[in-house]
Order: sequence, then structure tokens, then C-alpha cells
Amino acid sequence: MSLRFYDTATAQVRDFVPLVEGKASLYYCGATVQGLPHVGHIRSAIAFDQLTRWLRYRGLAVTVVRNVTDIDDKILAKAADSVGAQPGDGVVPDEPWWALAYRYEQEFARAYDTLGVQRPTYEPRATGHIPEMHALIATLIERGHAYPALDDSGDVYFDVRSWEKYGSLTHQSIDDMQAAPDAGPRGKRDPRDFALWKGHKEGEPGTAAWDSPWGRGRPGWHLECSAMVTKYLGTEFDIHGGGLDLRFPHHENEMAQSQAAGHGFANFWMHNGMVTFEGEKMSKSIGNTVSPEQMLAQASPRVVRYYLGQAHYRSVLDYRPTSLQEAAAAVERIDGFISKAQAKADKLPEEWQDALGPEAYMPQAFADAMDDDLNVPQALAVLHETVRAGNTALAENDADAAGQALRSVLAMTSVLGLDDTAGAAAASGPADAALDALVQERLSERRQARAEKDWARADAIRDSLAAAGITVEDTADGATWSVG
Repeated sequence: MSLRFYDTATAQVRDFVPLVEGKASLYYCGATVQGLPHVGHIRSAIAFDQLTRWLRYRGLAVTVVRNVTDIDDKILAKAADSVGAQPGDGVVPDEPWWALAYRYEQEFARAYDTLGVQRPTYEPRATGHIPEMHALIATLIERGHAYPALDDSGDVYFDVRSWEKYGSLTHQSIDDMQAAPDAGPRGKRDPRDFALWKGHKEGEPGTAAWDSPWGRGRPGWHLECSAMVTKYLGTEFDIHGGGLDLRFPHHENEMAQSQAAGHGFANFWMHNGMVTFEGEKMSKSIGNTVSPEQMLAQASPRVVRYYLGQAHYRSVLDYRPTSLQEAAAAVERIDGFISKAQAKADKLPEEWQDALGPEAYMPQAFADAMDDDLNVPQALAVLHETVRAGNTALAENDADAAGQALRSVLAMTSVLGLDDTAGAAAASGPADAALDALVQERLSERRQARAEKDWARADAIRDSLAAAGITVEDTADGATWSVG
């Protein structure tokens, strides 16, 4: 099966053929760094990390760009709230807008790293690309698709009615659209025209404005992405991604201004679905939000990544109080098989060690699922079926079947990013080695007690390990242990 992805612009699943043979270019929207990352940000990053990993597995050299919007109305408003704040108010007192943006940018980086989201090839900031934005605005004005505001405010607007394809990404008519909320209508030809450049206003920090041919000001939100993606990926590239909530107006406006400037822009538009709380939209006002930080307080990074990445990227992911427990049980089943298979390879003759060698083997059913619009739920079904088959092979002492299952499981978990998050369970560090040595000593005492038929002592040892969070499992080859 060839790679196939759903394209929002054409509303159909299409064959993916890279614009440049052997390469793939992906841009997906990063954060407006005005606060801590929320679960929607992280779900989006994991979805496009899975896409990147799969494209690379399929042999493509992938260039990934994820922007940082570090100048925006919301950032300036948050910084304004810090003026005169006191310690303990929940904000940094008198924090400049640029310091606030950088502080939250680091929080996003920490969350991405913790959950195994690979760093993009480039991660440009909006404030570092003002000249490119000026050039794009000038091109749009020259081509008759943009104009300076009619009220001498210094704003520059995109003329939506000048571009006959406006609305084609979201398949809607201009007349059905609401007014653009990014600037007042006073200086616009049409209320739906959106700001490319925002003139500096009284009361805004002087550092939040740059000189331009239209007066001092700062870029509009939509303009930033078009300027940055063009610089790093060119005027035409393979995939533009982001959350479904960005489809309108952000991505609609991006596409319009870029194509109106003469750019082919994105060949595919891919959007990930939202995260809900027990079937309802998450909202701070009704108190049903859950943050990545709260999830990570309840479960390991690998479990959180499994949960946020388990649904089809285009579907709604519903969070329930038991969601992380269910994800933890799934991860434990995977880890349990890997641990038992690797332990058996260490203990048994050389032919077992060869059979359980490191060579990866990707099941065709898994590959077919991932090729088909990144069908992760079906791919996970293949993964868990392989784990079950591997456990059966271990029980039957079938080294070849167990070895193939282990190689397949390792290949699948790698491509899903479940093997290299900050919370990876593999016992490789000094602390893990020390814990293993202590537990093995207790298991040795337990074996001695069982050999002497001292069942009370054997049970006491097992209970003491359980109280410390260590699960002991008795197998035909001896006892094994795991955390959890």
C-alpha cells in the first residue's frame, strides 16, 4: 500500500507523493507562548511526531519546522497584567513581554522533551523574521491583495474579496463568515479583512514594535507562519499541520495570503482532533480541564504519550478519570513481554540469545495501518496481538516465534515513540541497576525460603516487595519483577 493521508483542503484521502523524491517537508503550528502548554498542544505535537517518525521509517529524509509565536496580543496582555503584581499573585512581577514569552517557550520545550516529541529541524520565532514578513506584505500590496488601513492607524489588511479562493480550505462562503476579530473594522474595506501588520498603539511597550514601510508596528498572527514556512521550506512544500481549531481562521488566512502572493504553499493540510473531558469541550470556566502537568503527576511519560497518541489523529480524544489507568495497563503488557523475553534470552542457551537478537522486524499489518492515513488505533491492535503471540511463544518455549515477536514489538514501539521518552522503563541507568540488584537479592532469599518450604517467609518477602510497588511474577523459568 502506498502512503495515503486525508487532505483537509480536498476533503479526501489522497496518495502522498513527495514534491521532491526521497524527501518530505512538514510544517506544523507550534505554540503562542502566552501560558503553560495545554493538552491540545501536546496531542498535536505527538500526532505530528508520529507522522514524522513514520515518514522517516518509510525512507524519507524529513525536514520539520515548528514555529514559536512569541509576539501576540495575548502575550502583551499577560505581560501587562504583571505590572505592579506582587509575589504570590501567580505571575512574575513586572515581567517584560519578551521574558514572559521565553519563559513559557521553555515550558513547552520541557513538555515536548518529556513526552518524547523529537526536536524539529528548525524552530523559528516570529520576532526573528520581521524582514521576511515585510517582503510578503509588500508583494501582496503590489499584487492588489492587501492595503494600508483607511484610518492612518498603521495597520495593513488582507483584502479577502480580492482572492476568489478565500474560504476554500474550510469550504465556506465569505458572506457566511464573521468579522475578523484581530483588529477593529474602522480602517477596513470589509469587516472580514484580517490584519497583516498592526500599527503600534498608545500604551503598548515600545519594544513590541518594529519599523516598517507602513509605520512602526508588529506582525499579524497569520502572517507569521506564511513568512517562516516559506523561508525554511520554500514557496511549496508537502504538508502543513496543526490542530483542528486552527483550521479557521488561522490556516484559511495563511493559505489565502500565501497563494495570493503566488506561492503554491502546502500540498496537504492535515489537522488533528481535539481532546474532550467525558464528552464535553474542556473549559476553565466549568473546571473540566486537565493539563499535561496533571497527567504526568498521575502517570509516567510513556503512559501519557500512549494515551495522547492512541486515537486516530483526526478523531476526538476523550479523557475520563480512568483513561491513564487503562493506558498504564496497556503499556505494562507491552513492557512485561519485552522484559520477560529479554530476561529469557539472558538466562537460556546461545540459540535463544540469537533468536531474540536485536534485528527489527515490522509486521506488514502494522505498516499497512500506518500507511493508511496514519491509523494508529489499528497499528496498536497489531502491536498488542504481537505481544499476546509472544507471551504464548514464551510459555511454549518457542524461541523462534518469541524472538520474532520481540523484534516486531521493539520495531513498533520505536516508530510510535514509546521507547525513548524521559520515562522509559528500560533498566539502563545506575539507579535502575542498583534497584535490580536489591530486588534480585530479595528474590534469591525468597527462592531459598520456597526451597525450604518456608511459605510464610516467602510470602512475606513477596508482600514487602509489593508494598514498595514491585510486582513479582512466578514463571517456569523463575520469578521476574516489574514496577507497578
